[in-house]
Amino acid sequence: MAIRLDHGTDELTEVHDINVTPFIDVILVLLIIFMVAAPLATVDVPVDLPTSKAQPQQRPPKPVYLTLKADGSLEIGDNPVPRSALTDVLASATQGDRDERLFVRGDKTVPYGDVMQLLDDLREAGYLKIALVAKETREAK
Repeated sequence: MAIRLDHGTDELTEVHDINVTPFIDVILVLLIIFMVAAPLATVDVPVDLPTSKAQPQQRPPKPVYLTLKADGSLEIGDNPVPRSALTDVLASATQGDRDERLFVRGDKTVPYGDVMQLLDDLREAGYLKIALVAKETREAK
């Protein structure tokens, strides 16, 4: 048994309420966009630089290796070099050729700032062709 409570006309009346459904949809879409974008915008990313998967380049017949050890000491080849005499020892190792490529090896535990200081010292000495050496990693195919 059904009872009709409204005995008025069948005309539609104006609704004065705000429809918030589209507003909620837009807010949810923006929330999802920010949830996805926020982790990508972080700057604090751990970096482990010493390995590389790049194809090895051809070595020159007599490469000059400059090594920055964990304790901050320098070596050219296997010979220890004081930092104050670096320019003179490099000049003798390269026979004064400042266009020769230097291969710089840095220990994994050396702070990045120390490596950059060494690169700045090499640039000031006139050596602009510098290659950074890393361990090769071979992937299983």
